Amino acid sequence: MTEPAVLTRVEGGVAHVLLNRPHARNAVTVELATQLRNALSDAAVHADVIVIRGAGGHFCAGGDFHEVSRLRTQGREALRPLFETFIGACELIAELPIPVVAAVEGYATAGGFELIQSVDVAIVRDDAVLADNHANFGMIPGGGGSQRLPRIVGTPRALGHILTGDRLSGAEAAAWGLVYRSVPPPAFEGAVAALLANLAGKDRAALTRIKQLVRGGLHGSLRDGLAMETAATLDHLAGEQAGTGIDRFTGRRER
Repeated sequence: MTEPAVLTRVEGGVAHVLLNRPHARNAVTVELATQLRNALSDAAVHADVIVIRGAGGHFCAGGDFHEVSRLRTQGREALRPLFETFIGACELIAELPIPVVAAVEGYATAGGFELIQSVDVAIVRDDAVLADNHANFGMIPGGGGSQRLPRIVGTPRALGHILTGDRLSGAEAAAWGLVYRSVPPPAFEGAVAALLANLAGKDRAALTRIKQLVRGGLHGSLRDGLAMETAATLDHLAGEQAGTGIDRFTGRRER
């Protein structure tokens, strides 16, 4: 039997989702995209935070060229499930009620680069290799990169990067504001563990509302976003869990 394209385990409130095609640098197939979407959906039920990693020392090298070549022979519509399923997995991340983290090492190119743009928090090794390299192969982004990257880093950088296909190190990606943090290789595993413990230890309802506010606010005006924030804050403060947190804080200050 072949191993699943995506492996999942839950430990201490953290769901570890592993892209498991190391022989192909975890390149995306229809099977991997489908299993990724299912793994994310299931993990959100059983965990407080999700981390996506790649097997074999690389995050994800994008779409599997062998899969693309095979599907092309069947016609235009045969290609649709590959892209729609992968985009669906990326879009699902925004809808999940818990934080989704990408822990990135090795190559994260094309679709892997687009997956990084979709998560809530990305932490990368300084020496990771990130790129939208579609143009280097006469291709165009098919996993959302042409739309997400300009919204994250601005049009000049996004267009320049996609057109040239230049590589970015993890440190450069952090300097661009594309990822949350870049870490030297010796400190990477400890930094990932600390980040996951931090998120898993926080109030789930608060993190859910914060994520909904940030994600939802990007689709409207500032005025609408502020109104949404006020309503969410009032709802949250009126809940019992927020009261527990306030009591804990005021009690600490009084001591």
